[in-house]
Amino acid sequence: MRIARKLINYVFGEDPGGEKIRYLIVGGLTTLVNFSIFVLMHELCGIDETISNLVSIPASILFAYIANKLVVFRQQSESIKYLALEFIKFVGSRLFTMALEVGIVFLFSNVLEWNATLGKVIAMIVVIILNYVISKVIVFR
Repeated sequence: MRIARKLINYVFGEDPGGEKIRYLIVGGLTTLVNFSIFVLMHELCGIDETISNLVSIPASILFAYIANKLVVFRQQSESIKYLALEFIKFVGSRLFTMALEVGIVFLFSNVLEWNATLGKVIAMIVVIILNYVISKVIVFR
């Protein structure tokens, strides 16, 4: 019980390392949202992988913004203007990584003629790393 309490305090306390663990948890949940919607649409419903990506990624971006702002970086907005600017920076950075993700899946599926789902997994790893760096350095400073 004491170990669990220490772990919870570390992750959700003020320790700088806790932020990275929170990001990994939120990132995992964001990835789950993204991947689940993609697989549901593409694998189960037979919808084109690009369309599936164009639905799954924005849904995960909205989830990620709310979770990163409130849980990971614990940011409070001083004004509506600041909130809007922060949201625009977040969405802009995620649109950039969304284009990268769609491009990687397209490359795997249509150029290399490999499995689109494998391409999705590889793309998501690259995007998770980029998203943390961008969020930490640009969006939630």
